[in-house]
Amino acid sequence: MLSPHELATLMLVRDAPDQIGDRAELGTLLERHLIKLEQAEDIGLPRPRITENGNSILEACSRLR
Repeated sequence: MLSPHELATLMLVRDAPDQIGDRAELGTLLERHLIKLEQAEDIGLPRPRITENGNSILEACSRLR
């Protein structure tokens, strides 16, 4: 079960990965394989990206509304 903060962070990774900053929730999302870190070519820093599993979670949440 994801907390509301983790769910919100997952949405931010999907919609605005460059603006995510350093959030404690990223560790949990990485552990659960909902996001991954990819090396950004333009700035050289790792950038979070949503995985297929993370996208599935967000799709399931959108069906609940």
